[in-house]
Amino acid sequence: MGHNYARPLTPGQKLERLLERIPPAWQIRIERQAGEATWRALAHPPGQDGQWSDPAADPADALEDSWRRNRTVLA
Repeated sequence: MGHNYARPLTPGQKLERLLERIPPAWQIRIERQAGEATWRALAHPPGQDGQWSDPAADPADALEDSWRRNRTVLA
């Protein structure tokens, strides 16, 4: 009997999915930390300050962290 295992998303696919979910009016900023192999991101609505993500090994993970921190303003 076969098993149906879902494949994890590639970093590119994850980033694409996040960009589809984040409202177009939001500001998005992704930076690579100088001298390190880590990324951080900021995503927030216009006219508001957002929280930066924690450092992450992947830019998609950093963007997801910032999106989760700042999307509560939508509620």
